[in-house]
Amino acid sequence: MRRERVADDIYVFTSELYAQVTAGLVVTSAGAILIDTLVFPEEAKAIRQFVEQRLNTKVRYVINTHYHADHTYGTCFFPEAIVVSSALCYEYLKTRGQVGLERTKQRTSALQEVPLRLPTLVFESGGMEIRLGEKTLELRPSPGHSDDLITVHIREDRIIFASDTVMPVPYFVDGRYDDLVRSLENLRGGGYENVVQGHGEIILRGEVEQKLEEDLQYLRCIREHVEHAIHQPDPQAYLDTIDIEKCGKSRIPLNGEVQKLHEANLKALLNHYQAMQKA
Repeated sequence: MRRERVADDIYVFTSELYAQVTAGLVVTSAGAILIDTLVFPEEAKAIRQFVEQRLNTKVRYVINTHYHADHTYGTCFFPEAIVVSSALCYEYLKTRGQVGLERTKQRTSALQEVPLRLPTLVFESGGMEIRLGEKTLELRPSPGHSDDLITVHIREDRIIFASDTVMPVPYFVDGRYDDLVRSLENLRGGGYENVVQGHGEIILRGEVEQKLEEDLQYLRCIREHVEHAIHQPDPQAYLDTIDIEKCGKSRIPLNGEVQKLHEANLKALLNHYQAMQKA
């Protein structure tokens, strides 16, 4: 696991075991707030050890930005913390999350000790604020990657943990294309010092607006290709020729996994258009 300090009291942890997924730590005079928890026990436990032994404090809150396993499985290793999420994230964890964990345990021995821990403080669609010590965290809905996703903005530092709204390539297979477009547009003009992606490298202040525009352009590009594909004799065969680089993105990030995400995006959007045609 890689640890990076992005402000005097804000850290980002990046997994070296699964898809460069990130978690964040906000340290205050009244304790710490953890934003997501990574996947595997050894990394979650390493975060806890760092907080308690190196920083000599405790995690008071854990925020689940959405229900996906790579952001929530480590929550159980912070049993004394209040777990915060949207109401929809709570429902998804209770249903889809529990089923997914049981399936994962059947093929991943490293997760045998992991129980699913549900949020204990939930909020409805309008979002909420957490004030701890001298820090204010603004939790806001940001659907698209998944319906329940939220971002976390540390007001005093102008650092936003965008979760999977911002990734090396936008990904909406478990969410909705139009929602993701709106969520990315809502991040524009925010004046952020840093944007922490749900996976991959931190986006610095001078790169934020360009990154958001590139993501929106990518989404426009795949939509154009899918709209063209539905008029072809074999739509999927046409889309198989459209690799990620034809839509302006590199295939290098996340050890090349972005190409698979891109292919899944195209397929999901094609299925959506084909369903609309039949309706």
